[in-house]
Amino acid sequence: MSERNGKHLLRGVLAGVGAGLAASWAMNVFMAGPGEKLHEALETEEERRLEQRKAQEQNGEPKQDATMKAADTITALATGGQHLSMEEQQIGGPVVHYGFGALVGGLYGGLAEYSSAVRKGFGTAFGSVLFAGADLVAVPALRLSPPLSESSAKSLANPYAAHLVYGATTELLRRVLRAVL
Repeated sequence: MSERNGKHLLRGVLAGVGAGLAASWAMNVFMAGPGEKLHEALETEEERRLEQRKAQEQNGEPKQDATMKAADTITALATGGQHLSMEEQQIGGPVVHYGFGALVGGLYGGLAEYSSAVRKGFGTAFGSVLFAGADLVAVPALRLSPPLSESSAKSLANPYAAHLVYGATTELLRRVLRAVL
């Protein structure tokens, strides 16, 4: 599929936003299906027992993930200190996830208009850089997750694979959308 009308920043950004939004959904689907199977395959029996113990200690309370913490932090900053309830965080978390996916997809789409290096590996290089920058550096630095030193390489396999899915899906859909824009 050839890109229509040569290089065009706005069209690239718009295609990237749409692609990034859809790729965020694909990433979630991967993490809940094949990614969960990957996690289980890499997990030892001892790690499985520890995870079950932690789940029991939470007494059925939902786990607060990085996107939920980010939604709460953004709200607190915007309102001068008002925090979200757990129920509101469960709504805000996906808003942060999809918003970030669309924003980063737009950045990717704009850069992809002018650099073939950005598109390396059919978007998987982008997914790898995004994983490293966001999950390994920014999220722990902002204290939205435990420090990287508390994570095992095995625990990072599922999120890394999910970012590869995000990158490849973003590139595929960016190409499709860009062909019609």
